[in-house]
Parts: sequence; C-alpha cells; structure tokens
Amino acid sequence: MGVLLAAGCSAPKKQDVMESTTSQPSLNEQTITLTNSNGLKATITPYGGKVISLWVPDKNGTLGDIVLGYDSASQYPSGNPYFGALIGRYGNRIGKGQFSIDGTAYQLATNNGANSLHGGPGGFHNVLWTVAETTPNSTTLTYNSADGEEGYPGTLTAKVIYTLTNDNELTIDYEATTDKATVVNLTHHSFFNLAGEGVGDILNHKLQIIADAFTPVDEGLIPTGELKPVAGTPFDFNKPTAIGARINQEDVQLKFGKGYDHNWVLKRTGEGLSLAAVVSEPISGRTMEVWTSEPGLQFYSGNFLNGTEGGKDGKQYPYRSGFCLEAQHFPDSPNKPEFPSTLLKPGEVYKQQTVYKFGLGN
Repeated sequence: MGVLLAAGCSAPKKQDVMESTTSQPSLNEQTITLTNSNGLKATITPYGGKVISLWVPDKNGTLGDIVLGYDSASQYPSGNPYFGALIGRYGNRIGKGQFSIDGTAYQLATNNGANSLHGGPGGFHNVLWTVAETTPNSTTLTYNSADGEEGYPGTLTAKVIYTLTNDNELTIDYEATTDKATVVNLTHHSFFNLAGEGVGDILNHKLQIIADAFTPVDEGLIPTGELKPVAGTPFDFNKPTAIGARINQEDVQLKFGKGYDHNWVLKRTGEGLSLAAVVSEPISGRTMEVWTSEPGLQFYSGNFLNGTEGGKDGKQYPYRSGFCLEAQHFPDSPNKPEFPSTLLKPGEVYKQQTVYKFGLGN
C-alpha cells in the first residue's frame, strides 16, 4: 500500500502542538461530527483523535451519549488525557520503558512509575492530528511521528479512519509505516457507560469476553509472560457476567489492578475480524459488541476514576463509572518474545481494525 501520508500532510511535531495549543486555543475547538441514517452521531476532535461524544438510542429510541468526556474540545488538553483518545505509538505498558531491536537498546519516556504507558506523556493522545478527509459518516486523521519522539525509533507515518456505519457501528481502521524498525501498538481508549455518561457506575453492565486466558501482571501491571487460563477465576467472562459480580473478590490480580485492568488473550482463528466482547446494560437495553483483528483486549473497569476530573454538563465521573475495552497487542510485547510481535519494519504496513457495534438487547 506504500506510504500513507503525502509530503506536507504531517501534523505538527509534539513540541509545536504544545506551544500552539497554549497560544492558540482555537486549534482545540475544531471538531468533526459523523452521522448515520439511523440518527447516531459521533463527535471527534483532532486533538488526540478523541471521541468527544457518541449518541446511541436506548430501548425507547431515545438517544444518549455513552462516552465519558468534556463539553468542548478545548477542555481536553487539561483533562483526563485518555478520554476517547487514539493511543500510540504503543498502547498499554512497556516495562521500565525499555526494549531492544536488533541489539540496539531504546529508552522511552516513563509516565507510569518506572514504566511507559500509552506511548508516554507526549503520546498520540496528546498531539494534534491532521484532518485529511471528511465525509458525513467518516473522517481520516493522519500524524507523522518523528524519529526519536518519546524515545521510539523511526519516523512513523500513521493514518486512522473513523466511520459511523448505517449498521450502527463505529469502525476504526488503523494503518502505519516506518522508515526504521520500531514497535507499534495502536488502540482506542473511550470510557463507555451504556446507561449514559454520568449515569451511575458500570457494575451492573453484563460483560462477555471471548477468551480462555489472560496475561497476569506484577504489582506494576507488567505481564509476567504467563498465559493463565481464566477458568475458575474472576477473569472468566465467557458467559455474560455482571462486571461487579466478582470485582471485589480476594484475588491477587484484582488487588494489583485495583479491579480489572488486564489483557485477555482472545480466541480467534485466521485473519480479519473476530468477536472479542459483548456488553449489555439492563435498564437502557443498549448493547455493544467489539469486533477486532487484534489478538488481545484490555478490559479496564474505571478503577482510578474518582469524581475529581469533571465531566459534561457539570457531572462528576466517580469510581467505576466507565469501562474501556481496548483492542490491541499484549502489554510489554517488545520484552516478551513469546507474545505476538509488535515489530514493524520498513516496507511493511501495520494494519488494525476494531468495530464497536451498537444494538438493543431482548
């Protein structure tokens, strides 16, 4: 497929974005609104490629916004950095922010104790993406990440396409190329509440994850390298189970994560999309399916939300009032050769597709 950005299409470098968003707040006010034939609506800001709102009908046909966030795009630079964000270069954690490629060691920016989380403090969630193309139901965002940005090798040319389909799907297509061997793990970080953002906690949502194993972690939430069967543990969501049913059990993994903050090893065969998860909310009747081409799914139960970060219309987002389902490769894969590889070399094209499909339960 070749290079994904034409010359001159790259977004500003990270340091330029930080300066320009301070001196020109209007840059952060740009938004793109996508609609479909059924009345669904998604609003996206190029700052971090963040989904600001996502309006989906309930069982009565009433539209409700189901993602946590802020009223205006200009609030995102000073708010929760991950609400609705595109994550890169590497979603999730890399232990000690270190890895090696062909004998060359790289040190990343660290922002999660001794570890690197979600690409570092200046990751893709904190840069201004270029809006390359927009239609009524789709927008294409591009970003050119310079060699050495946040410590990563190679100039990475990235493209992400958001599409709101008439099948009530929010589809996210990712592509990237590099001019030097690097590691890449892109994902999406919306905090969902199918009852509506700001409407209570998510503990009564029923969750199904199509996985027989997960990757246990140490106290720093770095995988040990083991693939542990979920059977007989609080991590078995093969049958739809309320998120809160076992979240407070005495389990060392739940203790480390302060709840669920782990990667599931998805059951999948072949290439293309496979069903990863299904979520339902009993009062609204809303359902969400997650389909992905990725091998893993990070389920995070909002354990660090505490009501201090604000929200839309003056609402507060308290403890466990949103959940994330981040389709991705496994955390710390660059240091775990037994995990699926996240290495991208010149001449190769990184591709990932994830679909969030909305509907109504019985």
